[in-house]
Amino acid sequence: MTGLEFMGTPYVFNASSDRTDQFDCSSFMQYIYGVNGINLPRNSRQQFAAGKRITNGSIKRGDLLFFTTPKRSKYKGISKVGHVGMYIGNQLMLHTSRKRGEVVVEKLTEHWRKRFIGSRRVLD
Repeated sequence: MTGLEFMGTPYVFNASSDRTDQFDCSSFMQYIYGVNGINLPRNSRQQFAAGKRITNGSIKRGDLLFFTTPKRSKYKGISKVGHVGMYIGNQLMLHTSRKRGEVVVEKLTEHWRKRFIGSRRVLD
């Protein structure tokens, strides 16, 4: 399962991690990795703390990408993390979009680059 089959599934903030009819960013990543046998913590800050830190030039399909949000940008360290998505190749990210209200694939534009905090690899 890659997660693409959930395109269009509604975004709901703080969605329950045991539901597949709605997701927030971290419950979506937790579910996708979970059905593939990898346990992830529940929220994006906990997920950022998990896995192996990787450099931008080494990002590959399946890596988690972490971003700050306007609300979290004033914080320091791991507290800045407010969003997570999955890199799927070709400068594309699979994630839940609050703005669009659903699971989407989106190009990693300047908008995302300015908010990028780091990436983690939980797959080998």
